[in-house]
Amino acid sequence: MKPPLNPYIVLVVALVLPGMGQVLNRQPVRGLVFVCFAILLGAFTLKTAAPEVSFVGKMAGGLFVWAMAVFDAYKTARIRHTVWSHAQNAPR
Repeated sequence: MKPPLNPYIVLVVALVLPGMGQVLNRQPVRGLVFVCFAILLGAFTLKTAAPEVSFVGKMAGGLFVWAMAVFDAYKTARIRHTVWSHAQNAPR
């Protein structure tokens, strides 16, 4: 059985590229869904935010989805790594 990636590597990649953490966790469709929703919500808040709102405020929807994708990727990688570690240490 191939060991899963280190959760911290998945975390760093997910912070840099939205959706790639899910791809590294072998969940490419889930990663694509996160990217699509980040783009959709980012575009929605960009169009609906008042002109005096900061750039971060205008992109708040997309940034929120990105943050959830990072959390999801790290959590999944951590669970997979823990399960794999316990399976390796189990008596046979």
